Amino acid sequence: MRSIDLGTPGAGHAAPVTHVAWHRENPRLATASYDGTVGVWDVTGGTVRRIRALRHRRLVNCAAWNPLRRDVLATASADKTVAVWDLADDGPSPARLLARHTDDVNSVAWLPDGARLACVSEDGRATLWDAEEGRFLATLTAHTAHCMAVDVSHRGTIATVGEDGLVSLITPDSGARDARRQYETSVEGCAWSPSGSALAVARDDGYVDVLDEALDVVLSVRVCESATRSVAWAQDGAALVVGAYDGHVHFLRAADGGRLGRYENARAWPRSVAVGHAMVAVGSFSGAPLLLDAGSRRGLGDTEAPTHGVNALAVTGERLAMGCDSGLVVDMDIAPALAGGLPSMRTVRYGEGPVLSLAARPDGLCAGTYSGHVVCRSGERVTSLALGGPVTSLAPHGTSVVAGTYNGDIVELDGTRAVLGRRRRAHDGSVKSLAPLDPSAFLSAATDHTVMAGTVTERTRLWRHGNLVNAVASLDGTVAASASRDHTVRVGTLERRAGAWRVRRSWTLLGADESVKAVGLLGPASAPVVLAGSYDFSLRVWRLGPGGGDLTSGDVLHEFDQAVSCITRIDRDTAAVAGWDGRLLLVSVAGGRPEVVAGFDIASSVGREKARRWQP
Repeated sequence: MRSIDLGTPGAGHAAPVTHVAWHRENPRLATASYDGTVGVWDVTGGTVRRIRALRHRRLVNCAAWNPLRRDVLATASADKTVAVWDLADDGPSPARLLARHTDDVNSVAWLPDGARLACVSEDGRATLWDAEEGRFLATLTAHTAHCMAVDVSHRGTIATVGEDGLVSLITPDSGARDARRQYETSVEGCAWSPSGSALAVARDDGYVDVLDEALDVVLSVRVCESATRSVAWAQDGAALVVGAYDGHVHFLRAADGGRLGRYENARAWPRSVAVGHAMVAVGSFSGAPLLLDAGSRRGLGDTEAPTHGVNALAVTGERLAMGCDSGLVVDMDIAPALAGGLPSMRTVRYGEGPVLSLAARPDGLCAGTYSGHVVCRSGERVTSLALGGPVTSLAPHGTSVVAGTYNGDIVELDGTRAVLGRRRRAHDGSVKSLAPLDPSAFLSAATDHTVMAGTVTERTRLWRHGNLVNAVASLDGTVAASASRDHTVRVGTLERRAGAWRVRRSWTLLGADESVKAVGLLGPASAPVVLAGSYDFSLRVWRLGPGGGDLTSGDVLHEFDQAVSCITRIDRDTAAVAGWDGRLLLVSVAGGRPEVVAGFDIASSVGREKARRWQP
């Protein structure tokens, strides 16, 4: 397994902050990041100063301080390990590594004895470990989908929640009967009250529930229209702090759910919130966590500079547009880039928070943002429409634009007047990707494992993956491809009969060692070339026509220093490929064999007139 190697310019992370955790005694904060590192920060007077950086091989999802040993920290990573660090030791390696997990580890929590760790994973399992000896002890419970979070009360009761909607309580030492509660929606965050008598859970439908020790509902509050992702208790147990995918941090009275206020910052990534030392820490789309005063709920200190990871690509005329974590859309001339020159660069701000999706229109460009807006620019005219949650996907559709939403809706928009048009629930999970199929139809892919084709109102399921689907692509209206977390790429030739789409022939392409994040199609429909980028940093290629290569593993065309984030076709023979390391490749099949013809460092080109070339 290759390690992320983004470098750490400045004093912070080189990618967004995924998790925050306060030390119980000292004004210290641990942060996890997409850059594969854990930061340990000294927090004095509302400012943060990083004093230590710890490294995993993949992005880090969680950090947890030991309740008894002040210098011991556990961290959970997508490299399928949990590391236990003794910060009294200045060495670069963890004291122990818990490495028998079969998938990404999403969350960890210490038991009160300070010796055992509860760990939960994307494979659905919650496991118990002896952290002193690095020894696996037991499987606590199993979810039928990704297990997302774990918390342990001071009484030793372990709570786990998952995308299957299950809330599970386990008391390994008391012999008490385990308790379970089943929701119809995903539950991705949980936190015990300071007294250990109440559990708060964050639900995907915008609610936060407070449950007693029998998992009966004590309080249920609709926080927002989007998903709630994280929850924490005030130190005195009187208030709840809720991070939601509307981009806000919400403050509620724990007794009755009354609203105390909310905090809004476009660079906040409230998939994680934590309360400690009279402050609230929040994950962010910048190189450092955000800090709030717990009493006034106002921001403290300065916000670290944003990161410029590329999330989306689109071709607008003779230019290639790239949507970034920083809220910028960066574009460059395509022709000079392909000819070996230094293309001109322009940056346009579409907001302060991340741009997640892009769609080119004949009269301009539309961007979908994490804050839940579709922003369309046509010359000097700018229109914006709020959809209530992160806009994870966009695609042109005739004279309009279609947007995929976090709750599974597909919405048709008039990009000129920003008028909300037809809207339909198309998937049972978040719509991750859209791609035009022909002038009247488009593909969609979602976390419900399905790929569909059709119009806004009439859609046909093409196939189903074994896990969520990250991306779809099409070619000439007759070929479709999809990339999935099940490590596969599916490709099918399509035909339309009586208004419905049917798969004539299909292939399943293997090769990636991890989730496949992006997919693209080049060449003629009779002999398509498939490009796919993965969380294992590889860009692979398959040729499906006569004389094609090995369809089992494909050929590795290039390796990035982070996951490959997106692919878009420039013309029949050329594609752009971007990675979360801020780099861009141009790939061509014009010579009959796929090759990388140019590379650019987009992250370091922001603010420059010319793109900086990068030698692949």
